[in-house]
Amino acid sequence: MTTTDELVMDVSQDWVLACDVQQRFMQVPGPAGDSMDYSARCRQVKALGGDCYDFMPLTGNRVGLIVGDASGKGLAAALVMANVQSSLRTAALLMETDLAVLLKVVNQQVYTSSLTDRFATLFYGVFDGATRTLRYVNAGHNPPVIIRQNGEIIFLESSGAPVGMFPDSTYEESMVRLEPGDRVIAYTDGVIEAANPEGEEWGVSGLLKAATTCVAERAEDANDLVELIFNSMDDFAKDCQRDDATLAVVRVL
Repeated sequence: MTTTDELVMDVSQDWVLACDVQQRFMQVPGPAGDSMDYSARCRQVKALGGDCYDFMPLTGNRVGLIVGDASGKGLAAALVMANVQSSLRTAALLMETDLAVLLKVVNQQVYTSSLTDRFATLFYGVFDGATRTLRYVNAGHNPPVIIRQNGEIIFLESSGAPVGMFPDSTYEESMVRLEPGDRVIAYTDGVIEAANPEGEEWGVSGLLKAATTCVAERAEDANDLVELIFNSMDDFAKDCQRDDATLAVVRVL
């Protein structure tokens, strides 16, 4: 007969394995070549969470970027996001060219394999190093922002519902041309909803102020920019984090 201590040990080992699997989903690959520099960080409140990022090397000097945020907290949210990431990775291998169709397939897969009221906001973009273009679909996610070298700011707005929310959602692909020095910053709501002791949220304005200050100070490396933005967020919130926070940065070379 299995003892209580043995059951506790089994659950603990399963939890450690689940955490390890999630971390493996969020590893930045090697150098992206001579066209872009990228980095990301996911800082969770608990060992498991519903945020994710992913960089996927694709054919033809292209890189896919995923940033997502599943509904709920903890293990349940982590399972939804693992489903989203695995579905998207598989779909990206089979249909690289049509991002709108790709997201439609991912949505159907997540909807049929998730419990009711489980869904995820998702941004999926494909950077083409040869043409310096970004093709993307935003499924109900916080709009990533492009900060141009000349100071112009562009938001990559949503064009469809979160994946897994409805069975028949459709999506629209958009495209933007990038120039050397441009930064693309994608994030989850844990970043902009960070609050100070008075209850004031950092907001998109806080994120933009931190990012533009870092750019003005010529933070050339994408990893440095990620760290500097997190530091600014922590300074505002007095190191009190209430939600999972994820940030991904791509710098065009």
